[in-house]
Amino acid sequence: MRAQRPRTAAERKERIRRILQHLNELYPAATCALHHKDAWQLLVATILSAQCTDVRVNQVTPGLFRKYPTIKDFAYASQEELAADIRSTGFFNNKAKSIIGAARAILTRYGGQVPRSMEEMLSIPGVARKTANVVLGTAFGIPSGVVVDTHVQRIARRLDLSRQTVPEKIEQDLTKAIPQERWILFSHQVIHHGRQLCAARAPRCGECPIDPLCYAKDKKRA
Repeated sequence: MRAQRPRTAAERKERIRRILQHLNELYPAATCALHHKDAWQLLVATILSAQCTDVRVNQVTPGLFRKYPTIKDFAYASQEELAADIRSTGFFNNKAKSIIGAARAILTRYGGQVPRSMEEMLSIPGVARKTANVVLGTAFGIPSGVVVDTHVQRIARRLDLSRQTVPEKIEQDLTKAIPQERWILFSHQVIHHGRQLCAARAPRCGECPIDPLCYAKDKKRA
């Protein structure tokens, strides 16, 4: 049976509750896939993850953090050498510049400690809302917003949680629709869902428990 659009605010709220329940059942312990030991390592890994897979980043970061064990090591690194070290993640010159700039900003402005507010995070070179939300949520447990990556963008639109195309506006819609205490976990769960079932080109709708609630135009129907 084709899923029906909710017609009232109460029906929309109930639909979201059921979606969140299914995500809890599918991915109860979902967390960030980027390997890290502290907030700084997570910040570096998140910068590297732009236009790159988490798998590739996780292959690069162990050696990177052995070579540059502290924020100070990154702050005084050669941009050319660092770019060579992270070459396989793509856009390596820009990423090297951002990482060195971030290290210097955190040392000079924040005493070598990654800050814990959105305003301060956004003052750091190379950090936009997505990166800030990843670090604040995963490293510090601060629900500053919803991480909107390509998976979250796609699934938010498929599930009609947002009809926007700009990440910042999608995040605004999601923070209105999703309870704040769920923002961090929701982001991780949806990213996992995008990788495992709700893929861009070939969503596995027949295996998805959210399917009865989904009326996306690009559903793969049996």
